[in-house]
Amino acid sequence: MFTIKFNLTKYICTKNLKNFLTFIVSLCIFSFTFSQTYEISGKITDTNNQPIYGANIILSDSLGTVSDENGNYSIKVEKGNYTIKVSYLGFKTIKKSISVKASRVYNFTLVPKAESLNEIVITENIEALDTRDTQMSVNSLDAESIKNIPAAFGEVDVIRSLLQLPGVSNAGEGAAGFNVRGGNTDQNLILVDDAILFSSSHLFGFFSIFNPDAVDNLKLYKGGIPANFGGRVSSVLDINQKKANLDSISGNGGIGVISSKLLLELPIKKKKSSLLLAGRATYAHLFLKLTDNQNTAYFYDFNAKYFNQINQKNSIAFSVYHGNDLVSINESFTNTYGNTFGNFKWNSLLSENLSGDFNLSYSRYNYNLDLSLVGFEFDNWVSNLNLNANFNHFISDQFSFKYGLSSIKYTIEPGNIIPSSDNSGINPDNLANKHAFEHAAYFSVKQKLSDAINLEYGLRLNAFWRMGQGEIFSYENNQPIRYNNVTGIYEEAEPIDTRQSSASKIEKEFYNLEPRFAISYSFNDHTSLKASYNRLAQNMHLLSNTSSPTPFDVWTPSGEFVKPQLLNQYSIGFFKNYRNKTYSFETEVFYKTVDNRIDYVNGANLIANDQIESVILNGESRANGLELLARKNKGKLTGWIAYTISRSEQRTPGFSANDPGINNGDWYLANFDRLHDLSLTANYDFNKKWDFNANFTLQTGRPVNFPVGQFEYQGLNIPVYEGRNTNRLPAFHRLDISATLTPQNQNHKSWTSKWNFGIFNLYNRKNAASLNFEQNRTSGQNEAVRLSIFGIIPSVSYIFEF
Repeated sequence: MFTIKFNLTKYICTKNLKNFLTFIVSLCIFSFTFSQTYEISGKITDTNNQPIYGANIILSDSLGTVSDENGNYSIKVEKGNYTIKVSYLGFKTIKKSISVKASRVYNFTLVPKAESLNEIVITENIEALDTRDTQMSVNSLDAESIKNIPAAFGEVDVIRSLLQLPGVSNAGEGAAGFNVRGGNTDQNLILVDDAILFSSSHLFGFFSIFNPDAVDNLKLYKGGIPANFGGRVSSVLDINQKKANLDSISGNGGIGVISSKLLLELPIKKKKSSLLLAGRATYAHLFLKLTDNQNTAYFYDFNAKYFNQINQKNSIAFSVYHGNDLVSINESFTNTYGNTFGNFKWNSLLSENLSGDFNLSYSRYNYNLDLSLVGFEFDNWVSNLNLNANFNHFISDQFSFKYGLSSIKYTIEPGNIIPSSDNSGINPDNLANKHAFEHAAYFSVKQKLSDAINLEYGLRLNAFWRMGQGEIFSYENNQPIRYNNVTGIYEEAEPIDTRQSSASKIEKEFYNLEPRFAISYSFNDHTSLKASYNRLAQNMHLLSNTSSPTPFDVWTPSGEFVKPQLLNQYSIGFFKNYRNKTYSFETEVFYKTVDNRIDYVNGANLIANDQIESVILNGESRANGLELLARKNKGKLTGWIAYTISRSEQRTPGFSANDPGINNGDWYLANFDRLHDLSLTANYDFNKKWDFNANFTLQTGRPVNFPVGQFEYQGLNIPVYEGRNTNRLPAFHRLDISATLTPQNQNHKSWTSKWNFGIFNLYNRKNAASLNFEQNRTSGQNEAVRLSIFGIIPSVSYIFEF
């Protein structure tokens, strides 16, 4: 070493400095040239320009990655020649030779395999069960699989398609919303293009607000919920609206028995931007007018989505929705209500391994009740303004993570009572508006420990600020409700003090950490075992003392007397594919608890109540169950069998030993408990002309109260009840079928059409929506009266595309 240093010094000192520096610079340039890496990036889409999530991108069988949720990918490579291969289940594989001399963008459009069209039609991920991925307790559907399920009046419905999945139910026919793993309807986070919705139903639950023609795909998370979602403790329904065709004008529509619809896809700048327009409307009320029936019930809705691919790395989208319902009975009762939302989204590939999306959305739900007979009008609405940013950082196939921030402003106007001009007996009353902010930060890591073990873990920090609302009430012992030992009922406590508070002042703060963890162990490419744990907090609560939400229900934020609901859920499952994913089988066991679940005293009045805390109590709930799902994904006959056995219970103790709470503080069945729930869905591709579909549902009847006795008071028979939800309605079951006729020789026509024939409730089952115990006016005897919503309903629809 000494000799080299001596010689080098001597060399430098002998007038060869210029040559030496030239040598050093050349060496650096040579090293930089041969060690420099370049970025190969781009986007993977299908023939409808929809991004493909999870496509495999392989370079010369040595380097590889997968596309993210927006279809973007990025790989670092050195200079050289490569063969890039892009593949995804159900699509033709693309191979392309490339010469890498600089960073370049390569976009690929995957074309469906002709022999795989049937499996694509079923669902996006039904036949493509990923046994190695950590994600569990998730069901995915695309628009085509939703349309394959028979529906009432031939009106295809997103929510009814969810009811065919394990762990999902509702309160019965004509019931609004849906229940997941024993949770209430308000415990479901519903997102459409990242906009938060407060209601999902038209006409009190007969139809959902989602136009299936405008839906690209949906995912329902029942457990193992990723850290980027929060705010509800039961499930996340994430719906993406489709983007319009970028190449040519196209559209579709349908004319049915009670409604019609039309969708247009309009390219604005070819390959760059497009506009989707979709609308639906019912006209059944017009037939009522022909029969001199003064009752009216109809809805309409409108969807639009603008998309612009600014460049290879940036795109923007703007979505809007507006829908409204009107129900009128003999001009004495008029109820209008509806949803409106708008969302702006910017997707960007920020660097070779970092992508992000930025969202700004506004959503509002409002309803108006006009009671002409009584002489007053009641108006209510709830809205949110949501800003969030999400980042997806891809490091390698073994390690990637997501992180992001969100901020939501809630405004609730619980009600304004407006007397009619000719009614001076009712005073106007404006209930205090409620305001709140909800902020969150999260990160989530995906890590591959080995070929067999994959992990996903993360943490979400939730901060909720309840703001002032004008008058703030104080109560003795901080208890707004008290138990009367003499009458044996709960009563409203009188406020002992009232103070004024500004909407700019934070009255109550809640902070919650929400850890998430999931692990999968793969025995091979076809079999795996998965487990997950997640904790979530919910600060927005729907005040409803019925089994199914109604437009009259009121949302309220957490505060002094309403605590955040806190969920802990554990799941473990076994997953297996058979015969190259022709068949698949899933089974999961879950257990979950929710603290601070709202419960209601008997006879609680929730409408226009400015002291809502005086009729509610904080309790707890728990649910556990087993879910089974067996599917056939390929062939002429496809479909699935879903079965769930579960139990959902609630308990609300009192404030003290002399205060019994609800049901004497004992556990009782929740309103939406379903012990057994079986669904069979089948699709049969008979030939090119005929397709047949059917689904069968069998469920345990929901819990109700039946009287155990009666007493007479002033000539009236008064029923006596004992306990809460100690009885059940009769078992619920129904068979629906449909057939689709596609006329032949339409292959080269710009206008194609088909006919859909359906029978809802084929054997005319009179399922009980309720059982009322009354006194027969003629005989004077007590009797049970069953109320049924639907009998047999035939339907026919004409569907067209151009």
